Amino acid sequence: MATRTRKPADPPRKVLVILSNRFRPLEEPRFIEILCQSDGSILEEHRLRKRPTQAVYDEVWENDDAKDSLDSCRSVKRHYRHALIKPKA
Repeated sequence: MATRTRKPADPPRKVLVILSNRFRPLEEPRFIEILCQSDGSILEEHRLRKRPTQAVYDEVWENDDAKDSLDSCRSVKRHYRHALIKPKA
């Protein structure tokens, strides 16, 4: 009987979600920080008071449909090469 090797668990990813309003560009965007697993299940979600200043996120997503929360969004776009994505090691 062969022994099974257990695959190590992937570390959770930090994702920044930006909720902006394309109809009113002067309105301040909302920033939400999400901690999720590699399969997409959300572990933690909390709202940030202001725009983050350090590049510590694995991914950055944006919705510009003037939504108040992530639950009401139907789609989000992923930003590649965003300034807040942490550099590759």
